[in-house]
Amino acid sequence: MSYYLIVFRARSETMKFASLLNSYRISAQIVSTPRQISVSCGISVKINSSGLSISKQILARRQFYTCAGIFLVGNDEYIKL
Repeated sequence: MSYYLIVFRARSETMKFASLLNSYRISAQIVSTPRQISVSCGISVKINSSGLSISKQILARRQFYTCAGIFLVGNDEYIKL
């Protein structure tokens, strides 16, 4: 099963973004960032495909400056979007 990770360089922005998604009723979890993605603060926001569109909109509108990218995760592969 594939999912998306939104990766940040700052823990505070990770927490803020997850909280914001949850306020929009988007299921978002804070998870440990896999070692293969080495550009983060150690935690990321995990979402499913239904939350991708609104997540992109929020990232563009709110300007999370430490966002390092969105990764599609599936079959032990990490693809940066």
